[in-house]
Amino acid sequence: MEKVYAINQISQYNSDNNHVTLHPLVSVIDFSKANLRDWGPDVTRIKFQYGLYCIYLKDVKCGDIVYGRHTYDYQAGTLVFFAPGQVSEFEIPGGPYQPKGYGLIFHPDLVHGTSLAKSLPLYHFFSYQSNEALHISDAERQVVLDCLSKIEFELNQRVDKHSKKLITANIELFLNYCERFYDRQFISREHVNQGILAKFEELLNTYFLSEKPQIFGLPSVAYFADQLHLSANYFGDLIKKETGKSVKELIQNKLIDVAKERIFEGEKSINEIAHDLGFKYPQHFTRVFKQHVGNTPLQFRHLN
Repeated sequence: MEKVYAINQISQYNSDNNHVTLHPLVSVIDFSKANLRDWGPDVTRIKFQYGLYCIYLKDVKCGDIVYGRHTYDYQAGTLVFFAPGQVSEFEIPGGPYQPKGYGLIFHPDLVHGTSLAKSLPLYHFFSYQSNEALHISDAERQVVLDCLSKIEFELNQRVDKHSKKLITANIELFLNYCERFYDRQFISREHVNQGILAKFEELLNTYFLSEKPQIFGLPSVAYFADQLHLSANYFGDLIKKETGKSVKELIQNKLIDVAKERIFEGEKSINEIAHDLGFKYPQHFTRVFKQHVGNTPLQFRHLN
């Protein structure tokens, strides 16, 4: 049986995890202080519905987190990130268990009017999924705990005019460290990333050799991410780190290369080539081609 658990209120989540609410919009939770968790004999899976930003440092594997169609690749010393509007599932290991690890939970209202409100959308890892969790070293784990400790310190102070600024600044510092750790993970998993890049290049090549452009139109970042079982943001960040170019740039470069080849061959009209490449309107193809090449497709044909 599946149970739905909505995470919408800091006070309720604190209560469920045996913590005192120090601030209505943010909390740092030590899950080892929570009571022994027992959802009942009939419940095998919990579906979490997030109305808050939730970041978890897992210190023990106690079940499987499922996000989207995939299971999170997590273990002890792993950070996972969830944003409001997302849903994850937790497969219960069977019988009562003691949660372990730490959590930073904050309400979207906390960041209104702060620099963090502007930077939050730039932290793409809130929309990573499946095998894209952040695996941290012991030294990195200590940095995470230090950041959480600073936030908790502020939560234990009397509220004054500096409180919100200092709390959100420390959350931003924590997220910036997470961004750095993800950059390190992209590098340390270079052999895996190279495999993904090779598969992407193969998918890109075969896309234009097939009838998919005529059926589905121009290829999108989301299409290739889905084919590689990655979230669009993680896929985009990985490719950018590996090549220095965005996925869109690489798609467009390939598109122009294929277009040049077909224009040069001269077997089909410009309109037919535009259709074969996935453009709905020939004028759109002409505009894109001229933007990248400096000449219209027809001019390019005559020049070559």
